[in-house]
Amino acid sequence: MRAAGLLRPTLTLLAGGALAQVLPLLLGPWLTRLYTPAQFGQYHLFAAVAANLAVVACARYEFALPIATDAREAALLRALGLRVLAAVTVLSLAAALAWWAAAGARWALWLPAAVGVLGALSLASLLATRAQRFRALALARVLQHGGGALLQALAGVWQAGVHGLIAAPIAAAGAAVAALGLPRPDAGGTGAAIGPGELRAVARRHREFPLLNTPHAFMGALQDTLTMALIAATIGAGGAGMWGVAMRYLKAPAALIGGALSQALYPQLAAQGPGVTAGARALVRRAMATLALLAAPLVLALWLWAPPAFAWVFGEPWREAGDLAQALALYIGVHFVASPLAVVTMAWQAQRWALKLALAGQAAFIGALLLGLASGRLAAAGWAVSIATTAYFGLYFWKLARWPLAAPADTGGR
Repeated sequence: MRAAGLLRPTLTLLAGGALAQVLPLLLGPWLTRLYTPAQFGQYHLFAAVAANLAVVACARYEFALPIATDAREAALLRALGLRVLAAVTVLSLAAALAWWAAAGARWALWLPAAVGVLGALSLASLLATRAQRFRALALARVLQHGGGALLQALAGVWQAGVHGLIAAPIAAAGAAVAALGLPRPDAGGTGAAIGPGELRAVARRHREFPLLNTPHAFMGALQDTLTMALIAATIGAGGAGMWGVAMRYLKAPAALIGGALSQALYPQLAAQGPGVTAGARALVRRAMATLALLAAPLVLALWLWAPPAFAWVFGEPWREAGDLAQALALYIGVHFVASPLAVVTMAWQAQRWALKLALAGQAAFIGALLLGLASGRLAAAGWAVSIATTAYFGLYFWKLARWPLAAPADTGGR
């Protein structure tokens, strides 16, 4: 696939993503004055748990949509995803009640709403990706991220506290689902109803997604959940708030550029089939090189100016978040490059390898975090995480760049 074929959809999604990030970035300094670090800590802990469940709410069957062979198979996959989502949402209600009973946190009762709407958004986004509805995807990102920040600011003015911080992004994600639409999962353009036998067959055919990609995604999200829980337990809710706000800003470039690139890259790699062609590998190498060039000045800027910049933008009480940002600069740089590449191993059907490597990386991250937190300082934890993850992602990039090509017989060659 030529790079030009990737450029147009990437730019469309990038434009939508840029607009989606404007409001959160502009409203952030106001939000840090409307809410305390402790309130942000509670919110980010909730958001991490909700994302942990939502990322696997459809058992990752939605990620098989871009490689579905026809409209009927796509209809079966979305029907299957909706059924799994309904079950996970009900289970999340039980989890919310248990959390409330154990910790006395009433805001935990928002959990099923968050899981349900985020799971539906993932399914709707992959349906739109399959159809290459890139303008609709861009609009959905604006509604979700920009709308969520705006609603959080309004909730802060009304002194809604943690409930406002939580409810606002849920409402915004619901608006994004409405913008994308969630097509009826019955006909798929064939005029035939969906039976349980067909659902079981398509579930078996794409079983690698729940068996391999689901634990991969869940463990990746669990890393964020454990991070927030460990910081809150060792340093306090205020420290968790510092980490959450710093990450929200530091990962914004990856969410903007990486999200746009991955949504455009996945269908183009999937269209070339399971075998890795020279063109597919070259496309991935170009993507890595471009992302690395963009990441370098970001890392340098954080090293030079993060502490005074955070204090000036968010207020002096948030200077510690700037020290943390400086320490996390290397991690942010390599994460910026790696973020959009998660779809590569799905397209290349290398999810088993990706899962094994990811588990090792997550263990290194949590181990480094614990080592740094033992000092009682967030910045020390940041430096430890940067060192560990730079080594891990370096191995990941090297493996992708040198991925073996499919044999000629596997690609139709003679």
